[in-house]
Amino acid sequence: DAGLMRVNTEFRDNGRELLPFHPMQVQMCATRNLLDMFPFKGDVRVDENIALTSIHTLFVREHNRLARGLKNLNPHWDSETLYQEARKIMGAYTQKIVFKDYLPHIVGDDAMRNQLGRYPGYNPDIDPSIANVFATAAYRFAHLAIQPALSRLDADYREHPQFPSVPLYEAFFTPWRVVFEGGIDPVLRGLLDQPAKLNTQDQMLVDALRERLFQFVQHLALDLGSLNMQRSRDHGIPGYNAWRKFCGLSQPSNLAELTEVLKNEELARRLLELYGTADNMDVWLGGVAEPFVRGGRVGPLFACLIATQFQRIRQGDRLWYENPGIFTRGQRAVLGSVKLSKIICDNTDITSVPVDAFKVVSRTNRRVLCSRLSSLNLSPWRDRSCGFGKRLNNQICCSSWIFFCTTSSYSFSV
Repeated sequence: DAGLMRVNTEFRDNGRELLPFHPMQVQMCATRNLLDMFPFKGDVRVDENIALTSIHTLFVREHNRLARGLKNLNPHWDSETLYQEARKIMGAYTQKIVFKDYLPHIVGDDAMRNQLGRYPGYNPDIDPSIANVFATAAYRFAHLAIQPALSRLDADYREHPQFPSVPLYEAFFTPWRVVFEGGIDPVLRGLLDQPAKLNTQDQMLVDALRERLFQFVQHLALDLGSLNMQRSRDHGIPGYNAWRKFCGLSQPSNLAELTEVLKNEELARRLLELYGTADNMDVWLGGVAEPFVRGGRVGPLFACLIATQFQRIRQGDRLWYENPGIFTRGQRAVLGSVKLSKIICDNTDITSVPVDAFKVVSRTNRRVLCSRLSSLNLSPWRDRSCGFGKRLNNQICCSSWIFFCTTSSYSFSV
């Protein structure tokens, strides 16, 4: 109703919305007796960990905040129009934040300049669908950036005295922690304040992912690295050197050449002992073993595969937010100023945030009061096509609809 997404009718987070519950036929969550239901969301992984649950909750709140703002601006819009326009804005949020604020920290300066610079326009000949190697290997680089604990912080960005940080393996499939343990604010503060784990060649995945994955909810723990490599094999993904060739990179054929690529002779030797040749190396393992590109958090192979995928997503999307005709010039201008930090401010009780949510707090990225950040200006969405006609009295035109008001005993015919 009124363009709003469904929210929880039983529980609130300090007066704010939580995700609705969805009863499951098979219980997979590590639940409290009071809560035997999953949050319900468009992505079935919503409750995989409490950080993910918190981000989903944040964006549902923002959708509803936008829908309410649009209704105040255009009270004649019906529920479907309000929902679709808020949804369209949320899609633009995702595109802007991912491409302009997140990816530069991941793929580095060269890939951003060469492949993800200024928007070149829509190309109907480009297929924007997701490549298998991206889904099963390259974009799983971020598993190596996960810390062994999820930080939960109080209003002063200190360890929460009542709801302290949670070991990662105890944060899987525990959505009740969001409902009963302080809501999403402590989790979001932790995400803002805690740096991502640094992937190094001698410490890639934390033990919580290698030895204790889903142990809290299953009798047998899993190994995320093994799952990543097995998935690539199940999907028939070619090996490391095949993708190096695809990206125009060298294909190491001996110890000296692999050492040159990895900048680590001992690691190169151990990999060749296991695989025999770099041709046989799993692309996920080879990709995450490479030293970072300048300004990025992945090596040359994954910088290429990730940038190529996002390049195709952008150029092959007819509804891309920067494509003329999708939004007005005024709407595009205000969408370009959207920041994740302000979305957090607008939908939580958090009062201060770093200006750039993707960078740790520093002299160049200080924490500022939310009141100093500007919310999205919705005035470009005011429906200005409404007005009284010149030829008939008591009628008003709104977009493609014309409304007439008549007295009794009169009728209107076309």
